[in-house]
Amino acid sequence: MELDGLSTLWVLLAAFLVFFMQAGFGMVEAGLIRTKNAGNVLMKNLLDFCFASLGYFVFGYAIMYGTGGLLVGTSGWFLAGATSPVDGLPLEAFWLFQAVFAGTVATIVSGAVAERTKFVAYLTYSFLISAFVYPVVGHWVWGGGWLSRLGFHDFAGSTVVHAVGGITALVAAWMLGPRFGRFNKDGTANAIGGHSMPLVTMGVFILWFGWYGFNAGSTLGMGEPATVARVAMTTTLAASAGGIAAMITSWVKYKKPDLTLALNGSLAGLVGITAPCAVVGAGSAIYIGLVAGILVIFGIEWLDRIRIDDPVGAIPVHGLCGVWGTLAVGLFGRQALGAPADGLFFGGGFGQLGIQSLGVVSCLAFTAVAMWVVFKAIQAVIGLRVSHETELRGLDWD
Repeated sequence: MELDGLSTLWVLLAAFLVFFMQAGFGMVEAGLIRTKNAGNVLMKNLLDFCFASLGYFVFGYAIMYGTGGLLVGTSGWFLAGATSPVDGLPLEAFWLFQAVFAGTVATIVSGAVAERTKFVAYLTYSFLISAFVYPVVGHWVWGGGWLSRLGFHDFAGSTVVHAVGGITALVAAWMLGPRFGRFNKDGTANAIGGHSMPLVTMGVFILWFGWYGFNAGSTLGMGEPATVARVAMTTTLAASAGGIAAMITSWVKYKKPDLTLALNGSLAGLVGITAPCAVVGAGSAIYIGLVAGILVIFGIEWLDRIRIDDPVGAIPVHGLCGVWGTLAVGLFGRQALGAPADGLFFGGGFGQLGIQSLGVVSCLAFTAVAMWVVFKAIQAVIGLRVSHETELRGLDWD
């Protein structure tokens, strides 16, 4: 196989951008929690990527891209005998791009379980989701599994990465319970403010910057430069629309624009556009971002009503908007731009929307059950939650 130098360079640069998103996640999470836990959450962001990359090297890549059946791959452990599925791209470059995606899935959860999770329990989870759970979903969609054969489309991971991380965060936050003082006995919520909005804002800008590697890098080469450029444009428009929609919605509901919600709105737009970014036009990208920005506000309120404590809004941003973005392929997708079929709003009927819905439900159901088993096992062997005294003192002092 003759290697393509330009495509290899592009994929490696994209992988580096996605890796830099770890810094963005760390800043957002550290800024939105209290000072006494900032060091702990940053350590988890560092170590979950370390464990994720090793787990994906040993087991994950083989399960996701190894030859096998409709459900899992069964070859290529430790990359032995593995090959790159992309012509002209070295295996090592393709593996790195996929490994940083695996690290992103693991990191999504750290903010939702911040300020109350045992360190060893969190690291165990990071390894298991990256090595075994996420790769199964990845095989179904990207590795030649049953969903890919049905025509399910998720270009860069609204479901495979973000909704999988979001549903895992929901299961984990539910099993852990809320932080002490987060909810009153009557069910009303108390705000527990973060300690640094400048840190959060910088983190969001880093995530937005890294998302160009996430989405545009998923072209896996420069064979179609027009597609790369279109993906970068739709990513920008959706993120911008999401931030504006969340700002206006918070202004109307709470009588003033809220910075945290506006920042999460931009992230929501980015998550929403991740699946359809290559197969929709500019106008559709704006609509997708607008809806995502509104959804995230109501998603946060819904969590408060059911007494789920998510300090950073990871569940609505990644979970809810990941589902929305995946379904948006069936609404706004254009076959002329590479979608399996035209979406509902472009005369394609309900066919593709049905396939997208089946894929979302299947991936989330599998992940929820698998991660419930993982967390129950961790709870039984190690324990999930720190002691009440440690939580009050702060995990940095544990």
